[in-house]
Amino acid sequence: MLYAGHVEAARIRSGASLAMWLFALVALLVKAIQPENFIGVTACVGYLILINPPTLALLRRASGRRAFRNLSLLINFLEIIGYTAVIYFLGGMEGTYLTPIYAALIAYVAPMAPRRYPFIMAGLCAVTLAAMATLQELKLIPSWNVDADFSMPLRRQIIILSAIIALLFIVASIASYTAGTLRAARDSLREQNRVLEERAAEIEIAHKRLRDANDELERRVAERTEELERSNTDLRGEISERRRTEREKAELEERLLRAQKMEALGLLAGGVAHDLNNVLTGIVAYPELLLSQVAADSPLRRPLTVIQNAGSEAAAIVQDLLALARRGVVRPEILNLNRTVHEYLDSQVHKQLEISHPRIVFRSALAPDLKNVSCSPVHLLKTIMNLVSNAAEAQPMEGEVTVRTENRTLDRDYAGYDSIAPGEYVVLTVSDRGAGISREDLGRIFEPFYTKKVMGRSGTGLGLSVVWGTVRDHHGRIDVQTGEGKGTSFELYFPASSVESADATPSRAEQLREGSGERILIVDDAPMQREIGSEILERLGYVVESVASGEEAVEWLTAHSADLVVLDMIMDPGIDGRETFMRMRKLNPDQRVVIVSGFSETEKVIDMQRLGAGAYVRKPYTVVELAEAVRGGLAKRHRE
Repeated sequence: MLYAGHVEAARIRSGASLAMWLFALVALLVKAIQPENFIGVTACVGYLILINPPTLALLRRASGRRAFRNLSLLINFLEIIGYTAVIYFLGGMEGTYLTPIYAALIAYVAPMAPRRYPFIMAGLCAVTLAAMATLQELKLIPSWNVDADFSMPLRRQIIILSAIIALLFIVASIASYTAGTLRAARDSLREQNRVLEERAAEIEIAHKRLRDANDELERRVAERTEELERSNTDLRGEISERRRTEREKAELEERLLRAQKMEALGLLAGGVAHDLNNVLTGIVAYPELLLSQVAADSPLRRPLTVIQNAGSEAAAIVQDLLALARRGVVRPEILNLNRTVHEYLDSQVHKQLEISHPRIVFRSALAPDLKNVSCSPVHLLKTIMNLVSNAAEAQPMEGEVTVRTENRTLDRDYAGYDSIAPGEYVVLTVSDRGAGISREDLGRIFEPFYTKKVMGRSGTGLGLSVVWGTVRDHHGRIDVQTGEGKGTSFELYFPASSVESADATPSRAEQLREGSGERILIVDDAPMQREIGSEILERLGYVVESVASGEEAVEWLTAHSADLVVLDMIMDPGIDGRETFMRMRKLNPDQRVVIVSGFSETEKVIDMQRLGAGAYVRKPYTVVELAEAVRGGLAKRHRE
C-alpha cells in the first residue's frame, strides 16, 4: 500500500513538474523571463521526472518499515531540491511566489507519515530555500534574475525568508494536527465499526431473514445512491470544466485583443517612422547647414532655429510612438533640470496651454542649488510637457499647476508608487488641485490608452505611458500622491550626477569634424536623403558619390573604391542594408560602413556592428551627428 502511494506521488510530481515547465514556457513566450531562465527550469523539470524510476526501484527493494520511511524521506528531500532549483532559475528571491509548492508537498505527505514528518519536511524546505538565498547573496552561485534591474536589500530578503519559513511550519503544524485527528477518527470509527459488527452479528442470529431483506434493500439504495452521486459528480465536473473553458476563452480573447492592438501599433510605428524620419532629416539638417553660413546677428537665425527645433520636436514625437512599439534610442546628456523646466515654460507649447486654460495658474518653485542629472533633453522636455498638460486637464474649471525641483537624499528604501532605493536624487514634482485619482484607477494610469479625459480635448492617451517609459529608461522612479478631492502630485526621481554640465554650447566650428578629401559613398533609396547627405559631407571636405540601391552600391564598389560607405538599412525595392553590407564585405573585407536608418536599433544593426560595421545614426540626423559618425568610421579605418 505504501509503495502504491509513492507511485501515485511520482505521477503527481511529474504532472506538477510539467505544469511548472508549461508556466515557464508561457512566461518565455511573453518575454516575462529570459531564455536562460527557461533552460534552467527545463533542466530542473527533467531532474524531477527522471528521479522517479530509480527511487521507485529502491522502494520496491526496501525491507522493513523503517528503511521504507528513510527512503521516502530521501525522495522527498530530492524533490525539495528540485523545486528549490526551479525557484532559483526563476530569479531566486524573485521566484518566491512558487514557495506554496512546499506547502502542497507537506500537506500531501502528512496523512501517510508520522506526526513529526511534516515538521522534518518544513525544516528541509526552510534549509534548502535559505541555503539558496544565502549562496546567491554571497555570490557563490550566479543570480538568474528575471528582471535585470531587480534588487532586494538583505534585510528584506531575511524578512521574506523568515515569513515563508514561519508559514511552512504553520502548514506543518496544521497538517500534522489534521493528520493526527484523521487517524484518531479512523481508529475510533474502526472501533465503533467493530462494536457494531458484533451487535449486528448478534442481531443477525435472531433476525436473519429481516437482516437479509434489509441488506438487500440497503444494497439497492447504495447502488442507486452511488449511481446518482457519480452522475452528480460528472455533472458538476462538466459544469466546472465548461466555466473554466469559458474563462480561459475570455482571457485568451482579451490577450489576443491586446496583442493585436500592440501589433497594429507596432506596424503603424514601423511603417510610418521610416518615411517620417526621412522627411524630417531635411527639416533638421538644412537649418543647421544654413545656420553655419549666416552671421550671428542675422535676422534669419531665429526662424531657422525655430524650424530646426520644430523638426527635432517632430522627431521626438515619432520616437514617442516607437517607444510604445519597440523603444527608441535614448541619448543622455549631463544637464540641469531647472534649465529644461525654464525651456518648457518659455516654449510656444506652454504658451498655447496657458491660452487654452486661462483660469489655471501655472507656478514654478525651482531649487537654486539643484544637482545635475544624466538625461535625454528631448525626452525630459516631453515628459515635463505631458505632466503639465495632464495636470491642467485634470482641472476643467479653475485651479493651479505647480512645477517643483529639489535635491532629495533617501537613506532607506522608500515604498511609494515605485519602490525607490536609497541614494541621491533630483526630484521633479508636478502637482495640481484637481479631483484626484481613485484607488481603482491609480494602478492603471500608466497603461497605454488608459485615460478618462474627454476625447478630442487631450492627446492620444500615450502621455503618461511615455512618462513612465522615459523615467525608467533614465533609471528613475515615480511616486504618485493623490486622493479623491485632494489633487494629484507626480514625483519623478532621477539619480543625481556629480558631473558638471557644460555652461555653453561649443561653437559649430568646434563641433564639426571636417574631412581631408576622403571618398564617401552614400547608399539610400530616397533621393532627398542622398542629396542632404551629399551636401553635408561635401561641405565638410569629402568627395561624395551616391547610389539609389544596394545592387548599385555593390556594382559601383566592384569598379571603384570608397574610404567609407554611408548605408541605409531599409531600401525598397532591392536588397536591404544588411545584405548590401555582406556583399560589400565579400568584395573588400576591410570596407568601413556607417549605418543610417529611420528605425530604432534592431537586431540586424547590432548583428552588422558585430561583423565590423561602424556607428549607427538615426534619422533624422544633424550635421554634427553625421560628421562625427563619418569621422569616427574613418579614424577606425586608419587605426586598423
